[in-house]
Amino acid sequence: MARPDISVDDELEEAHERANRRWAEVLQETRVAQTGVQILFGFLLSVAFTPRFDDLGTFDTHVYVATVILGAAATGALIAPVSLHRLLTGQQMKDDLVTVAGRLMVTGLVLLSLTISGTVLLILHVVLPDLLAEVFAGAVLLWFALCWYGLPLYLKRRSARRGPGGRG
Repeated sequence: MARPDISVDDELEEAHERANRRWAEVLQETRVAQTGVQILFGFLLSVAFTPRFDDLGTFDTHVYVATVILGAAATGALIAPVSLHRLLTGQQMKDDLVTVAGRLMVTGLVLLSLTISGTVLLILHVVLPDLLAEVFAGAVLLWFALCWYGLPLYLKRRSARRGPGGRG
């Protein structure tokens, strides 16, 4: 419902400003995530060219391949908002861009958590007994799930129970 003290132009400007702010936030988040995934992906690509790579067993080779593919997919999802921005700037689609970029970021973070867990598994398989390496890699994946998804969902539910405006 329109407020009588605010013109239609002001309401549109506020929506436009909000979309700009949200888009700036997405791009900043993308910068942070991109750096991490690119460093990790570069590390993964270099592993195949080390002398010890030939000593990997079948399981570790499969983990490596899966992890590289997950890392490539994470890189694609986390860099996609930049491409969206570049190709669709000026198309009056900022709200759509923010929504799609947000979904790509969540997808990219899921893929990144799987990539990191796979990398942990690959590294720990070299230095620890198989079961212990798998337990630790699973614990890392669980930690990411709790920090990146469980905690935000918990806070969102807690905020919804409090209702609008605050503490309760």
